[in-house]
Amino acid sequence: VSVFILAGLLVHCVFLVSIFDIYFSSPLVHGMTPQQTPLPPPAKRLVLFVADGLRADSLYELNSNNTPRAPYLRGILENNGSWGISHTRVPTESRPGHVALIAGFYEDVSAVAKGWKENPVEFDSVFNESKYTWSWGSPDILPMFAKGATGDHVYTFCYAAESEDFGAQDAAKLDMWVFDHVKSFFNSSRSNQTLFSALNEEKVVLFLHLLGIDTNGHAHRPNSREYKENIKKVDEGVKEIASMIDNFYGNDGKTAFILTSDHGMTDWGSHGAGHPSETLTPLIVWGAGVNYPQKVTSQFFEDNFLKEWKLENLKRLDVNQADIAPLMASLIGVPFPLNSVGTLPLEYLNNSAHFKAESMFTNAVQILEQFKVKMSQKKETTLSFLFTPFKPLSDSEQINFLKKTRLYIQQQKYDEAVSLCKTLINLALEGLSYYHTYDRLFLGLSIAMGFVGWTTYVILVIIKTHTNLTKTVQTNNKESTVLFYSFAFVGMIIAFFLLIQTCPWTYYVYCLLPVPVWYAVVRELPVIQDLATNLMSLHIGQSIGFLLVCTLGIEILVFSFFYRSALTIGLLVFAGWPVITQLWVQAKTTALIWTLLCVLLAIFPLMPVVGREPNITLVIATGLLTFLISCSSLASLCKSENKYRNNEDLKVRFYQMLSIALSTYVVSSTHDSLKNKQGLPVLNQIISWMTLVSSSVLPLLSPTFLFQRLFSILLSLMSTYLLLSTGYEALFPLVLSGLMFVWINMEQEALQHYGLSFKPKLAVFNFTYATDITQFRQLHLDDIRRSFFFVFFIVTAFFGTGNIASVNSFDPASVYCFLTVFSPFMMGGLLVLKVVIPFVLVSCAFEAVQVTTQLSSKSLFLIVLVISDIMALHFFFLVKDYGSWLDIGTSISHYVLVMSLTIFMMLMNGLAQLLTTKRLELPRRTKHHS
Repeated sequence: VSVFILAGLLVHCVFLVSIFDIYFSSPLVHGMTPQQTPLPPPAKRLVLFVADGLRADSLYELNSNNTPRAPYLRGILENNGSWGISHTRVPTESRPGHVALIAGFYEDVSAVAKGWKENPVEFDSVFNESKYTWSWGSPDILPMFAKGATGDHVYTFCYAAESEDFGAQDAAKLDMWVFDHVKSFFNSSRSNQTLFSALNEEKVVLFLHLLGIDTNGHAHRPNSREYKENIKKVDEGVKEIASMIDNFYGNDGKTAFILTSDHGMTDWGSHGAGHPSETLTPLIVWGAGVNYPQKVTSQFFEDNFLKEWKLENLKRLDVNQADIAPLMASLIGVPFPLNSVGTLPLEYLNNSAHFKAESMFTNAVQILEQFKVKMSQKKETTLSFLFTPFKPLSDSEQINFLKKTRLYIQQQKYDEAVSLCKTLINLALEGLSYYHTYDRLFLGLSIAMGFVGWTTYVILVIIKTHTNLTKTVQTNNKESTVLFYSFAFVGMIIAFFLLIQTCPWTYYVYCLLPVPVWYAVVRELPVIQDLATNLMSLHIGQSIGFLLVCTLGIEILVFSFFYRSALTIGLLVFAGWPVITQLWVQAKTTALIWTLLCVLLAIFPLMPVVGREPNITLVIATGLLTFLISCSSLASLCKSENKYRNNEDLKVRFYQMLSIALSTYVVSSTHDSLKNKQGLPVLNQIISWMTLVSSSVLPLLSPTFLFQRLFSILLSLMSTYLLLSTGYEALFPLVLSGLMFVWINMEQEALQHYGLSFKPKLAVFNFTYATDITQFRQLHLDDIRRSFFFVFFIVTAFFGTGNIASVNSFDPASVYCFLTVFSPFMMGGLLVLKVVIPFVLVSCAFEAVQVTTQLSSKSLFLIVLVISDIMALHFFFLVKDYGSWLDIGTSISHYVLVMSLTIFMMLMNGLAQLLTTKRLELPRRTKHHS
């Protein structure tokens, strides 16, 4: 059995990782030659301001009294420069945003998993191509561009990571730090000859990364006074820096300025997904070589922002975020970054038509270079008779395009040259995508074959070992040998085929996995035949009805990933379950409580996603409610007969109650402290971490009687969950575990109802003695419903309080009791723990259901595996990498979620067994008799 579970874990890990190879491998290629515009550039130097987390509407909209929020920048876009909106892509995080701005390509999803700060893939950037780059700002962003640069010409000045504190007095000080350091840098250069001459070179970039707005947005939300005041301070800082730089260079008119943002932010202070508030960022460009404002009478955009911002008469020039890199390269005359996929936004340039055409031609050749490298790589690793090239850009077509464009430029037909270049760029990008996804169908089919094979095999194992549907059949040795060799032969052919094409090792795993899986299925052929004859004898109407109910159940689960309200419908159906099955006749009170709790739990999926509206009063009320419940349970424990308890158990329960009370106090006082901008009190932080550590140990000290142990687990986890709650979700584990307790009782009634076994007395039922192998019974049809209930409750535990499938539903405020200084992995870990707590409650209840209904934990668990695998197959085919970025992000996360759930349930199964059956004994004091 353990071999089987290990194999299952391995297979599921392969399925999970495969999606990143099939859909999201790194698009970068290496080996291109740098391309540079042959004409002299308009600017000698470029100043790039990136206001991290600044939304377009927050900058452009007017205050309530019709004054601009950023007067200096408003004046620039009305009188001196060009403006627009830069459209970013998912994931809207700082790292991918800066890579798109400065290197011109959209980082693949896998880079996020490889860590935020370092550079998982080597790439070229505008900074690397410049003569010198000086940068000031956050230690999370600057080092990755310096590390990837060749030579020693990218200089960084960062503040300490500890400064990024969400609970600090005012995060705008991060921006003030940058402005002050830039000023002192220029002042010091007057007395430093080497620095002075370096600053006066051409192709110089100054990069100011301003993190204050982002930090204030996380801590106080974008509609807060702090966020808006920070914008005003940045506006003043930009004004001072721009005038200081102009003075330093004697107003030579050779400086270009760009102000933009890496991503926006939702109204509830998070980012990462594809909501317009996250993907629309401002872009204002002014200075050398940049167009002046263009007056227009009317312009059409799908959003209605222009009227709100009172900017209808100034031409709005929208770009994609990656287009800013070629714009910067063109302004200061450096080669376009090698991996850039941006198209130069010509309307921002104030230059001759010849310069524009040449720049566009350089842009087209630079993207075509990437296409050529990608094509030759694919050609080398594919057998020639199987290779299908990208038709619209065959070698002859490429030469044709380039010749035509050159000719147009020589004949001074600049507009025709530009439009031809744009066509070429679009085709090259299509071609890049074509070769990037070349092997997708073939890999996808392999994984799907593996999936179907594995699920079939698990069903066969269930039928063979846990039911009475089939007789044991003797296998013919000769037949099984032939079978083994034929499958081995197929495997060798596949491996040989992959070897000739020099495929990466992961391809071997994906393509060879179906072979042993299907071998295992075909070996069970006698079981299949036996099953078929058995099924033929059944009533056809019943079988079809049963299949329909199963399908409907699974579809509701799949649906709930897209619409949380599907869970509400499911829970309301559950509420009626005792009535449908006549169970309520024998247990009226239990059935009534079950129905009530189902209806209560059904309210949660209809609530808004967690974190949007914090409500600390609710968290405190839940803490008090939990405390009261534990008091009453302690009282009943004290009154109970003596043989089931001792004083040590009462001590443990008392510690758990104390811990609940402390958690409630910490939540309340931390909230007040942060509200008054006094930071996170150290005492609160210590209590929080101690609660977290103790909550994993305390349940193991309590007695292993069924309800005592489960209640102990609830109290311990609840104290940690309270610390991680910001609103109504604090009530969720309480209602959920209430329903779980009733579920255990209901399953007892169901067992009796179907006459499957006697009814053990639950109050004295002990987890440790429940593993007697002789008492296990075979599976019954009703057990499929049990397993379905478990999967449904697991999905409810997951989506009940918010759609975690979207990155932006993570609210950093949840972890403020533990830490306020930005630390992505620590915060991520705590948020994952918050998601896991309801899981553990459901898993422990499921363990109790298995034990009390006398089933081996493996048999029910295998049915659960089948249900979740069928769901995963749904999502595997629903994954997409086109369409809106929100769709892409959601489709990946759904698949990853279902696969992680399955892997997770295997681990949870083990954890639940540990939590329910193991007991740590405290050393007893021995009594001495004198």
